Amino acid sequence: MLALDHLVITATDLAQGAAEVEAALGVPLDPGGRHASMGTHNRLLSLGPGLYLEVIAPDPAAGPPRQPRWFDLDRFAGPARLTHWAARTGDLDAALAVAPPGTGRIHALSRGDFRWRVAIPENGRHPFGGGFPLLIEWEGSAHPADRLTDRGCRLERLMLRHPEAAALSAALAALDDPRLSVEAGPPGLTARIATPGGTRLLG
Repeated sequence: MLALDHLVITATDLAQGAAEVEAALGVPLDPGGRHASMGTHNRLLSLGPGLYLEVIAPDPAAGPPRQPRWFDLDRFAGPARLTHWAARTGDLDAALAVAPPGTGRIHALSRGDFRWRVAIPENGRHPFGGGFPLLIEWEGSAHPADRLTDRGCRLERLMLRHPEAAALSAALAALDDPRLSVEAGPPGLTARIATPGGTRLLG
C-alpha cells in the first residue's frame, strides 16, 4: 500500500521559492535541511499528521551530484510551483517492482536521525511528468511531519492531470486516499489547501 507523504514545490532559488509559497499560503515555513548526494536543500510546512509540503531547490553551496537531481530540478525554470509529490510505503522494493518504468533505483539517505530509502529516476524525470510520486520508505519512527510547527494548514485535494489519466490511475491503484484525484489534461498538479486565511490553491 501507498500513502500520501509530501508535496513538492520546486524552485530555482530556495529563499525566493519559500517566500512565494509563504505569500501564497499566508504562513511561514520551517527550516529544512540539505541533501548532499542530490545537491539540494529545502524548507518545510506541516500539512497535519504524516503529511507535509517541501520547497526544494538546487543548493549553491553543494558540489554537483553524480546523477541528475531529483524532481527534474536541472531543467526547472520560472517561478516556484507544485511539480511533484511523494508517497510512502512500508516495502519500497515491492512497490518499485510494480511501479511504472523510470520510477528509479533505490538510494539510502539520511539527515540527523532521519533515515529513508527512496527511488530516484536516473535521468531525474519522474514518470507521468511528475504525476507518479517519488516512492519513499522511512526507516524507524522519525518522520519530518512530526517535527514541524502546526500552522493550521491541511490538504483538501491533490489533483493530478495527465493525457494518459487512465494509465496514471492504474499505476496509483495501491493508493486509496479520497483527497487524490486524476483527470485527463496537460501534465500538471494542483493542491487545494485549507489555511487559517481560507482555502488556497498551489499549482
